[in-house]
Amino acid sequence: MQNTHRKIIHVDMDAFYASIEQRDNPELRGKPVAVGGSSKRGVVAAASYEARKFGVHSALASAIAIKRCPNLIFVKPRFTRYREISLMIREIFFDYTDLVEPLSLDEAFLDVTHNKKNNPSASLIATEIRKRIFQKTGLTASAGISINKFTAKVASDINKPNGQKTISPEEVLPFLEQLPIEKFFGVGKVTAKKMHKIGIHRGRDLKSHSLQYLISQFGKQGKHYYNIVRGIQHSEVKPNRIRKSIAAERTFFDDLTSEKFMLDKLHAIAEELERRMTKSNVKGKTITIKIKYNDFTQQTRSKTLPQFVGKKDEFFEIIETLLYQKPLEKPVRLLGISISKLDTEIPEQTIGIQLKFDF
Repeated sequence: MQNTHRKIIHVDMDAFYASIEQRDNPELRGKPVAVGGSSKRGVVAAASYEARKFGVHSALASAIAIKRCPNLIFVKPRFTRYREISLMIREIFFDYTDLVEPLSLDEAFLDVTHNKKNNPSASLIATEIRKRIFQKTGLTASAGISINKFTAKVASDINKPNGQKTISPEEVLPFLEQLPIEKFFGVGKVTAKKMHKIGIHRGRDLKSHSLQYLISQFGKQGKHYYNIVRGIQHSEVKPNRIRKSIAAERTFFDDLTSEKFMLDKLHAIAEELERRMTKSNVKGKTITIKIKYNDFTQQTRSKTLPQFVGKKDEFFEIIETLLYQKPLEKPVRLLGISISKLDTEIPEQTIGIQLKFDF
């Protein structure tokens, strides 16, 4: 009987945005750097490893970051530059396989089960890719190699920065059983806290529970947790990822307390969203507004239309209705609009590959 294993590599650039800034500006090398805005409303988009030692990380409020690291150097993002280098790295990936699924500018999955180099070792391919990335860009990358996307992504974080970890087919289950539940990709702080309360601290604890119990505790995600700790994941590497939504949002320097002021801001956000939808040549049916309050709590309000829309004058009336749907709880620091259920979505197909091989 053959094993249904694939060879998946997850490549994750090390502190990508910050590393580019340090590479392009030698004066920043060896210093704590944060890419993002330094204002009181600013947010850290990326942090160098020197900054991470102080507890500075992405999505952290800049005001908190500077308290943790008083010598922190803020650099404005240069996304055009980041995209340029990301495309250079992606060209290397395509030298090995056409099955490349970018997750963002700085990470991607590669399926090298069948690869253009006819190299049977996914581990050696990962080593070669990381070496070529460094030679071409001067930047380091880490990699995880395993039988599915989930385990490969977890593995890529183990020997960061500038390292890699291979979890072979026979090692997957023992590895997952020992893995702290917080390290499971997709288990956030809230879920981890709930798991701790019911005695789930590592993979083996999760594995001890029945499917019915996990569903009763975590809803449909319970099935995901049940499968993933058993190494069961059939998600394919999709070279043409289907965009699920398009969004635009804005964080404000001063809190907003009036719906009228918020409506003015939403007009500008909607215009930006229309530009993005026109550029992407898509329309959607579900309109969602995101409201983030000044205490960082968040709320969303949505409505699905019977027809596809893409122009501001087609969907802004819905946004106004959603805003006035119920009173706002507190002053608002961020507003956003997204449109989902796009006309680009198609049903996913599952493709199985039966192979047996060495890692």
